[in-house]
Amino acid sequence: MSLTIETQNLKKKFTMNVKGKKETFEAVRGVSLNVQRGEVFGFLGPNGAGKTTTMRMLTTLLPVDEGSAYIVGYDVKHQPQEVRKRIGYVSQLGGGDPNASGRENLLLQGLLYGMSKEETINRTNELVEIFDLKKVIDRKVKTYSGGQKRRLEISLGIIHQPEVLFLDEPTSGLDPQNRANLWHQIKTLRDMGTTIFLTTHYLDEADILSDRLVIVDHGMIVAEGTPQGLKKQVAGDVIEIKLKQFSPETDQLKKELNVQPYIREVHWEKQHLRLYVDDSATCLPNIVDWLKIYKMDVDSLSLSQPSLDDVFLRQTGRSLRDSGVSKEEKQ
Repeated sequence: MSLTIETQNLKKKFTMNVKGKKETFEAVRGVSLNVQRGEVFGFLGPNGAGKTTTMRMLTTLLPVDEGSAYIVGYDVKHQPQEVRKRIGYVSQLGGGDPNASGRENLLLQGLLYGMSKEETINRTNELVEIFDLKKVIDRKVKTYSGGQKRRLEISLGIIHQPEVLFLDEPTSGLDPQNRANLWHQIKTLRDMGTTIFLTTHYLDEADILSDRLVIVDHGMIVAEGTPQGLKKQVAGDVIEIKLKQFSPETDQLKKELNVQPYIREVHWEKQHLRLYVDDSATCLPNIVDWLKIYKMDVDSLSLSQPSLDDVFLRQTGRSLRDSGVSKEEKQ
């Protein structure tokens, strides 16, 4: 397989005014990627991790400060026009004219990409079938549901049959049914040979859709591999305990659990205690006994297999699900 996206030490800084003083914030801090042709590549991380900034550089919407980036062999910094011909981009905010019909949006998009009128009409009809838009295609876009609008936006991004499609949080704000429908469409595009670069903060989405993925935090890659390969790094079972309130004895309980031979790792975050064990059935009674000894008021206790969130927790010391908004998102 050949590479469609290749970056080396990609960096981006922003200067902001904070209380009257200029401060420099490094949003992307040396990202190196290799994306193969015809795969879904997940770019996973908490809000503000540098996902959207990286994507905007790769799609020529932001200048690259340092490092190099190539899309289908073309230099993003020095050949932006060639890059734009070969990519599609669907942002978080979407696109298209809400006061025009879906068909009018698609026809205009095709003509803007230099397609002939006949090519554009044929391609529009094809996309209407692929994305199940027949019932709404001649209605104004402002009347579309969230799922219908998102399917149209992806159609706009691929009308010129790009080699690479960039999707920035494609299912954000959609209900579970529409998310599942869009996942199916993304897999269909992959099967048709399109390389898809997907940013998301949804763990299940990255797990299900990605052939390979990276996890980023504070503008740097902290983990890379297949979803299954990354989860195998965290072997065994996960016991998650949520306490009703913080107790002064919590730190002592953590110390006790840390030295138990049946527990491999202990992570404490806010009111959540996460334990990594080899066999939950064997050690769970002992853990419950320790909770009773220290009089912990337990809200819930759950057992699960390791997830991508556990991979992130292991690499950063905190949960990806609970990571807050950073400076990048506040710009």
